[in-house]
Amino acid sequence: MSEDLNERPKDFVQSLDRGLAVIRAFGAEHPRLTLSEVARETGLSRAVVRRFLLTLESLNYVGSSGRHFYLRPRVLELGYSYLSSFSVSAIAQTHIESLATRLRESCSVSVLDDGEIIYTARASTNRIMSVNLSVGHKLPAFATSMGRVLLASLTPTELDHYFAAHDRPKLTERSVTDEAQLRAILDQVRKQGWALIDQELEQGVRSVATHIRDSSMKTLAAINLSAHASRVSLEELRRDVLPELIKTARAIEAELLIQR
Repeated sequence: MSEDLNERPKDFVQSLDRGLAVIRAFGAEHPRLTLSEVARETGLSRAVVRRFLLTLESLNYVGSSGRHFYLRPRVLELGYSYLSSFSVSAIAQTHIESLATRLRESCSVSVLDDGEIIYTARASTNRIMSVNLSVGHKLPAFATSMGRVLLASLTPTELDHYFAAHDRPKLTERSVTDEAQLRAILDQVRKQGWALIDQELEQGVRSVATHIRDSSMKTLAAINLSAHASRVSLEELRRDVLPELIKTARAIEAELLIQR
């Protein structure tokens, strides 16, 4: 865990930072961890990790069984607070369920979270990726259609910070990781208002995304549709899926405007 105290604000609460790091150590790949494993994942000492785990356990955020610890359902309250306040997710859910049913492919909504996209709404008709995507799941922004839509909405300074702060590993042989190439792609996404990914995140997966904006044209979130390459061609994504996706995004925006 990064400990660059010079860049932190004066009122930064380090203990809270460490407690949240302990919670983030758990995930789909590591649902149950020993004290030593949490220490390794967070970079904290075993003594510090032990205190945080026992505190979280007493608050019912963490459970234990023998040597292993795991997250308890109460952790969901932390994410639910955000989803409850983020009206786009609630409004979008009905719309993406309708689109997913109509096109028989999976649709999602996400926001940018420190170099990654985090799913805030999801309507799945089939599973096309090796991971089971759901609300709260994170993926690298540079290799996803929604991520590129969201990165394209950043200011030049914000985008510079993104490239300086985040690695871009080669996820498939098609992944674009070069900064200059990605900047050119993002310029194009910014001009056209949508992004298309062809098997850069995972082999066999294609997706197309566009933005959801507020009345001031600020990008609030991104919406996409994903399909397996064996079922849907790039031309079909552009010709048939993209217009339906844009229509759905505009319907979400219109409903947001009414509610505000």
